[in-house]
Amino acid sequence: MHKFFVSEDMIFDNKAIIEGDDVKHIYKVLRLKKGDVVNINNCNGKEFLGQLEDITKSKVEVKLLEELDINNESPIDVYLYQGFPKATKMDLIVQKCTELGIKEITPVITERVLSSQGEIKKDNKKIERWNRIAFEACKQSKRTLIPVVNELIDFKELLEELKQMDLIVVPYENAEDYGMKQMIKNLHKEVKRIGIVIGPEGGFEDSEISVLRDMEAHIITLGPRILRTETAGFTTLALLMYELGDLGGRV
Repeated sequence: MHKFFVSEDMIFDNKAIIEGDDVKHIYKVLRLKKGDVVNINNCNGKEFLGQLEDITKSKVEVKLLEELDINNESPIDVYLYQGFPKATKMDLIVQKCTELGIKEITPVITERVLSSQGEIKKDNKKIERWNRIAFEACKQSKRTLIPVVNELIDFKELLEELKQMDLIVVPYENAEDYGMKQMIKNLHKEVKRIGIVIGPEGGFEDSEISVLRDMEAHIITLGPRILRTETAGFTTLALLMYELGDLGGRV
């Protein structure tokens, strides 16, 4: 069944109004017609069974038949803190992490970001683009909730946010013998909020790793092969979703 995200202000009187790019997609690509049944998400976690009532070139009216008991979100909330990468690598990071079930993504300015890329400025247009990428990936993967891409933060702000996490995971190329399997085995508490911290190109400074270790972050290896910054985040996320979340299905 095709799913469409409709903001809450466009849902009223047991109807949902679809506008924008989805309209053309409905009648020209999917070739849906009056009477066809679709899934409507209100962009805030509620899903409805709907029936197309009227289709024009500017909008589609959907009659809401019933609220559905659907939740495609993971039982764990995972937050990615990504050392700000060069070029368009963030696009791939946002897309793949959304598919895998990330809760939020926050780009981080670390020491080696500053030294390799010069002055980094907050760019609202980039944030808007990344959120659009997350939205499109959310539709494709049939997520229930749309993840958020936040504005850039610095390392000190990162440390404050990590205080809210039940578990902090930091893949590090110089970590040895302590990986995801051992970390999971050593967990003796239930975790709900997990922070993944990924270094930029060039990795972390030793001083940054030392501070993260003092916060009881788990500094782990992902194996003998060095992963690029754009690969490390969603690899770590996939492993966590498999071990603690819902990736891989039920036993």
